[in-house]
Amino acid sequence: MAAGIEKWHPVGRTVLALLAALAAGMLVLRVAGYAPLPALQVMFQSAFGSPFAVADTLVKATPLALCGLGVSLSFRGGQFNIGAEGQMLLGALAAVFLGVRLETPWAIGPVLAASILAGSAWALVAAWLKTTRGVNEVISTLMLNFIAFWLVSWLVHGPLQEASKGYPQTELVSEALWLTRWLPPTRLHSGTLWALVLAVVGYVWLFYTPTGLRLRVAGSSPVAAATAGIALHRMTWLALAVGGGCAGLAGGVEVLGVSHRLYEQFSPGYGYMAVAVALLARQHPLGVIPAAVAFGALEVGAAGLQRAVGVSAGLAGVIEALVMLAVILAGRRDVAA
Repeated sequence: MAAGIEKWHPVGRTVLALLAALAAGMLVLRVAGYAPLPALQVMFQSAFGSPFAVADTLVKATPLALCGLGVSLSFRGGQFNIGAEGQMLLGALAAVFLGVRLETPWAIGPVLAASILAGSAWALVAAWLKTTRGVNEVISTLMLNFIAFWLVSWLVHGPLQEASKGYPQTELVSEALWLTRWLPPTRLHSGTLWALVLAVVGYVWLFYTPTGLRLRVAGSSPVAAATAGIALHRMTWLALAVGGGCAGLAGGVEVLGVSHRLYEQFSPGYGYMAVAVALLARQHPLGVIPAAVAFGALEVGAAGLQRAVGVSAGLAGVIEALVMLAVILAGRRDVAA
């Protein structure tokens, strides 16, 4: 039967995997003593039951979409970039470093550009290690996540800590740099539109430009790419640079649009969830948007489940993990290909 499922259309496999994960999650809730169907209704209402709920879902989906887009573009180039978490943190760090020093609205562009460059530079460390030392990018990007985390932790406890020294966090970035809020008092901001626009740009670049074609050929068939004269090392650098830039932008947008500062545990794992987002999207730039919304709804719904039903954070996390595992299993053959 497993062999038969492998022959299904990729979308069919993903839907089946999500249904199986949902059933497993409901079973976990039943074993824990909760009624599954009311819990599912609470999750849906928390994520989509009102304009404010939808706004919260989109706020969560925005960094997931940007990181997921970066992972997808890297995967398309044959580079298994697991480092979106660290690249996002470096992007956020660059945004804060400039944001507390610049106090005019025109600086939003340069601050976000710095976030993109910081994320790209962090990803290019892995590109350099692979092309000069043969280090697998899965290992290097994963290790760079930990380095980025501890770097941020040291900075918010030391050189960049707020003047009051009350909490391990930086000063607020200048209010002039905050992104426009669309539905006060929610946190929905203009960065959500930018994520959508960037996904469209990524789609056009990947499928309608010569560079995008070379990247896809290098990712799908390195031997054919080399035969056609495509420089594989250059494509490695390009795939990781573009992917890191998108994740870095996610960090900058999160700082200017939501948190307005950098602190410990800045990201609840957006960079890691981005891998599941990319797989659910079938590594397609446009598919990243609905996939990110789905995972954003899962995050918001799990939080609502904790508040309304009293489900523990650990149990809600189990449900999220089941969904992520199902998506990864459903997409494993497509990534391998």
